[in-house]
Amino acid sequence: MNPRLEQLHPYPFQKLRELFAGVTPNPDLTPVNLSIGEPKHPTPQFIKDALVEGLGGLANYPITQGSDALRKSIAWWVERRFGVKLDFATEVLPVNGSREALFAFAQASVDSSRHGRRVIISPNPFYQIYEGAALLAGARPFFLNTLPDNGFSMDWSKVPEDLWEQVNLVYVCSPGNPTGKVMSLGDWKQLFDLSDQHGFVIAADECYSEIYFDEANPPLGALTAAQQLGRGLDNLIVFNSLSKRSNVPGMRSGMVAGDAALIRQFLLYRTYHGSAMSPMVQVASTAAWNDEAHVIENRRLYAEKFAAVMPLLKDVLAFDAPDAAFYLWARVPGGDDAAFARELYRTQHVTVLPGSYLARDAANVNPGKGFVRIALVDSLDACIEAAKRMARFVGEAA
Repeated sequence: MNPRLEQLHPYPFQKLRELFAGVTPNPDLTPVNLSIGEPKHPTPQFIKDALVEGLGGLANYPITQGSDALRKSIAWWVERRFGVKLDFATEVLPVNGSREALFAFAQASVDSSRHGRRVIISPNPFYQIYEGAALLAGARPFFLNTLPDNGFSMDWSKVPEDLWEQVNLVYVCSPGNPTGKVMSLGDWKQLFDLSDQHGFVIAADECYSEIYFDEANPPLGALTAAQQLGRGLDNLIVFNSLSKRSNVPGMRSGMVAGDAALIRQFLLYRTYHGSAMSPMVQVASTAAWNDEAHVIENRRLYAEKFAAVMPLLKDVLAFDAPDAAFYLWARVPGGDDAAFARELYRTQHVTVLPGSYLARDAANVNPGKGFVRIALVDSLDACIEAAKRMARFVGEAA
């Protein structure tokens, strides 16, 4: 087997299972799991109907680049949402969820030859796929800490100057997981300038872009920023997904968009990789990208939960309201995030994810230590109940 597999760290949820091993939660309390970012809102009926209508496509092999109808629906959505007109034939590609594509893109892009660019920069804390993608592509991850004292932004001055010429790929996540931080136009300009100077590719993970709290002010996306700065799409590829936007995580449907030269090479890779989207999923995805009403309702449900939960927790946990996404990134009393999560599970039957499980030691610090990630994905009532139990737990421990 590939010896690089030995470099992979256990996934955060495996570590969480190990943390809870031998712990018996209070049997009198209904469990509430707020650890995993899995949407729990119902899948819209029209998407289910479209999936059924597409069943006839099971008799055909799908093409890797997807149907014209699907790519046009993605391009139209990008134009409506981000104000950027894309060529559906050359600048858009459907993928089997953003997770699969984020991983695969590193395999296709990293030059792992002896003299190739072999460094991938990732935010820290981060989505663990970035690290695994780097390691299995033969690259070296460089973790750039996002800390409260710089507003959870990536501070590019912390990257050693002599490292930039070795950088192949920079992963960014905006809105961020787990912090909910949205990159500003100034943030994007700094990154674009560095990319133009040093020639690395930007992989912008925007899977949370449609979970926000002010309908008049959606999060700035990479494509919009590039257009506003008059830069174009060179060395930029954006990843998005229907999972959070449309509550279809089990459908595994997403998209990539951006630099046509990158898309062309990534399509070549995917043709060999065997990652064509099922025809029935293509039909359902087309319907989902073409509709916005269900997305607005989805945002309303999340906003309702944040409005109810944050007042219940503000006196017991330290956190800032996120710019977007459905996480609270909260500092815990005492600073031991794993112990907090274990005892909360034992006494209150509420599951949250220790922040240190989402980060790596870098620059002599684990930036997730002392935090927990609280995913407000369950029902309103369940989230309120969990918040009340957390407040009780902290109060009793004080």
